[in-house]
Amino acid sequence: MTSAVEDEAEPRRQVGVLPFQLGRDGEHRILLVTSRESRRWVIPKGWPMKGRKPFEAAAREAYEEAGLRGDVGKRPLGYYFYQKRLKNLDAVLCQVKVFPLKVRKQLKTFPEMNQRELRWFTPAEAAEAVSEPGLAAIIRATCQQVNVPDA
Repeated sequence: MTSAVEDEAEPRRQVGVLPFQLGRDGEHRILLVTSRESRRWVIPKGWPMKGRKPFEAAAREAYEEAGLRGDVGKRPLGYYFYQKRLKNLDAVLCQVKVFPLKVRKQLKTFPEMNQRELRWFTPAEAAEAVSEPGLAAIIRATCQQVNVPDA
């Protein structure tokens, strides 16, 4: 009976950023990081932080996980769901609210530098590299909007 209760539980909320910058070729690039446990390609994300707005907590995760500094948008691009494996090996459903982060600087040293790989991808490569369909959809939709010239 416990599984039915767990299935109906609200998803746990997380915040994350979609880090992007303009490449030398004028095309947008997306930075992905590997998760610590499964080594999948993901975006920097984490739990909300007391005393910080969601977009501020998301920007903090970008610094801790990838050494990124930049301009974080206050309005989310969207959200996606994924199954997070906890240390006790249980899986919980998480909803990640994704904010845009225009990367201005990538630091050489940062808190989780020895725990993750980082790689810049084209938007199409990034959408293919991530496992979560919802995140891939956010990457595709965002990059189509970003490529529209300013009016």
